[in-house]
Amino acid sequence: MTVDAPDLRRRFAALTTAHVADACLRAGVPVRCAPAAVRPVLPGERLAGRVTPARHAGSVDVFLEAIDRAAPGDVLVVDNAGRTDESCVGDLVVLEAQAAGLAGVVVWGLHRDTADIRAVGLPVFSLGALPTGPQRLDARPPGALTSAEVGQWTVDAGDVVLGDDDGVLFVPADRADELCDLAGAIRDTERRQADRIRAGVALREQVAFDAYLAGRAANPSLTFREHLRAVGGAIEE
Repeated sequence: MTVDAPDLRRRFAALTTAHVADACLRAGVPVRCAPAAVRPVLPGERLAGRVTPARHAGSVDVFLEAIDRAAPGDVLVVDNAGRTDESCVGDLVVLEAQAAGLAGVVVWGLHRDTADIRAVGLPVFSLGALPTGPQRLDARPPGALTSAEVGQWTVDAGDVVLGDDDGVLFVPADRADELCDLAGAIRDTERRQADRIRAGVALREQVAFDAYLAGRAANPSLTFREHLRAVGGAIEE
């Protein structure tokens, strides 16, 4: 589906992946995070864009083909099966992605040319770095340009990927606006709560924690999330 890349980047600039993950919980959308080891090559990097998938089989040609098909603002999502015995993305692929107007690269695997990638300035998230590239050339898997696996999740062009210092999150593109709206409301509530803590009003007081404990004593099935929604608080989601 079509994604308004500038608008998505603008909206996510005022949010975090944590806000959007909480919004997913509240909206009943599966929370699809890349494994925690997938980190930005340069701390502080952020990305947001539609997924352009590519499954690696030992050659960079699949990346070039994916980039050729991508729209400006997309994010190249590379599936190398989480391998840690080879790197699969280097500075030339990142430069090519940048030249094509992509918003970043996410690698379910390793990268190399770290210093050069940092100099390019395009956000790259991966499991880490290793000097050697692949020493294999396997048959291209079916659907190599249709979907990618990242950890336990399968993603495709119907998904949006968001990344920051907390990691990488995938959300359905057709619900991105809704989730950004909800994430913004959660962010605003949390900021108000933080301001009140600094002003001397304990979080326990703000969320009526004594009332929650009393309610749980009377009804052991009462959850803290149910209580928070009733009182308008935000801490878990």
